[in-house]
Amino acid sequence: QVQLVEFGGGLVQAGGPLRLSCAASRRTLSSYAMGWLRQAPGKAREFVARVSRSGGTSYADSVKGRFTISRDNAKNTVYLQMNSLKPEDTATYYCAAALSDYALGYTYWGQGTQVTVSS
Repeated sequence: QVQLVEFGGGLVQAGGPLRLSCAASRRTLSSYAMGWLRQAPGKAREFVARVSRSGGTSYADSVKGRFTISRDNAKNTVYLQMNSLKPEDTATYYCAAALSDYALGYTYWGQGTQVTVSS
């Protein structure tokens, strides 16, 4: 199985940028479709972005045009570049791995990293 660890969360002012990283161990990330999801207090976990094994991307409407997901298979790392952050982006962000580009769910999860956007 793959172990995922997220880095880069923190406190940022509204309008600012932040980049999250997700590093994998035990398995190579190139075998998985990768996603970022988030969960705000009192709310359900929601999809943020996904990158296929070949690099194709998809985004939630709420982050489209502001967030960019990318992967560096040589570094076994997936990134989420977040720009123009809003207070409503405040959440715990999770990196997750899906067994295939067609899998609806995610099999492996990181522990999450907190992102707080102040107004």
